[in-house]
Amino acid sequence: MNYLIERAESGEKTPEMRAIYAEELVRLAEQDERIVVLDADLMRANGTETFKARFPERTFDMGVAEANMVGVSAGLSTVGFIPFPATFTCFAARRTFDQFFISANYAVQNVKLTGSDPGVAAAFNGGTHMSFEDIGLMRTIPKIVICEPSDPVSLKSLLEQIAFRYGSSYLRLHRKPIAPLYGPSETFELGKGKVICDGTDLTIVAAGAIMVAEAIRAAELLDKDGISVAVIDMHTIKPIDEELLVQYARKTGAVLSAENHQVRGGLGSAVAEVLTEQCPVLQIRVGIQDEFGEVGTQEYLQERFGLTANNLVTQARKLLERKGAQ
Repeated sequence: MNYLIERAESGEKTPEMRAIYAEELVRLAEQDERIVVLDADLMRANGTETFKARFPERTFDMGVAEANMVGVSAGLSTVGFIPFPATFTCFAARRTFDQFFISANYAVQNVKLTGSDPGVAAAFNGGTHMSFEDIGLMRTIPKIVICEPSDPVSLKSLLEQIAFRYGSSYLRLHRKPIAPLYGPSETFELGKGKVICDGTDLTIVAAGAIMVAEAIRAAELLDKDGISVAVIDMHTIKPIDEELLVQYARKTGAVLSAENHQVRGGLGSAVAEVLTEQCPVLQIRVGIQDEFGEVGTQEYLQERFGLTANNLVTQARKLLERKGAQ
């Protein structure tokens, strides 16, 4: 494996992403008094109690009224604040969409919407709370930034950039414990994909805490059979890094996308749109295949929906067979 990153040390502690999110917001708020946090009766679940303990006067619990939370956030933005409203992804996308579209984005405000527990991470909250469509909805909003960090190191870096870039954004946050993938010196840039390892036979483009880790495992398994795989952490889904996608499509001639989301409308569609217009190559989209969610452990749900390294290996082999038959 030809790694291009500093990898996290083995045995490094596995922090909760929600704790990293809250601690980083506290750090940023100590630098900038404009930063405020809003929540919709999920402060414990989202970890924002930490922010409230430090800045009670800059924390607002809006109750179970997510659309109102986003409307209030837009209002706070008009008077110069930098609001971070947070709730589960299912509510952030479905319930707030009109307010977020019009009051935040159409009005050119500075609302930093965060949706936590994406896709199968919702686990026992079940199908009603299992958002497989949030990226698809958000991608239709002009000029928005959509970001899904894969580990604590990338979250810290990208969150700061989101905070101090003017304009509304959607952060898709895995809130549970995630082992670091990157060493502490690694840097990230919104809108620029991160090449984790280089390869010549196949490119895996993945996003998020679940699928980037699975993509790395799949690349390691394929490497044992002499298959050279490039892995890209496409942490910014909009605007997607078109230049990097085209570069690796030309280099490997085959692209496998991997996401904890519907393949229609999500990362796989974003990748396909770029490749179709700029560099047509073979592609398979791994993700949710037009289904609703269900109740289960995350491990069960990953197997159920094919969000595993083993399935990525299977799909990679199919893709390489098609490539070889050309």
